[in-house]
Amino acid sequence: MNRKISDKDKKDWDEFISSEDHLPDKDLDLNKKKIKKTFTYDLHGYSLNDANTKINEIIYQAYNNEVGKLIIVTGKGLHSQNEKNPYVSKDLGILKHAVPEYIKTNRELMKMINSIEDASIDDGGAGAFYIYLKKKLTK
Repeated sequence: MNRKISDKDKKDWDEFISSEDHLPDKDLDLNKKKIKKTFTYDLHGYSLNDANTKINEIIYQAYNNEVGKLIIVTGKGLHSQNEKNPYVSKDLGILKHAVPEYIKTNRELMKMINSIEDASIDDGGAGAFYIYLKKKLTK
């Protein structure tokens, strides 16, 4: 094996390092290909019952339309009126906590879901969450 590096190879390497052009990040491309479709829905202003009904509808529609990722915006509950009602939980009555809990306890919905995760700051942070859906089985 020849361990000596040619002058041409050294020159090519120096040009590559000093070049402003960068190689594309293939990992980013793979991540984009994995999640083909994304759908965002904002539940601000919904009552808990209406939000649960709507999320049920959204998950079924997204699954049937082969959407890979849902971004569900619930808000942080900062403006919730729950403190005024002594019969409603101050923590669990807000959509931020109750909607994901509804999904996790619904076996039919969970059959279509790979995971539920907190959203990144870019997508709403603590006021949103992701639902990653499974691929629809075709028969």
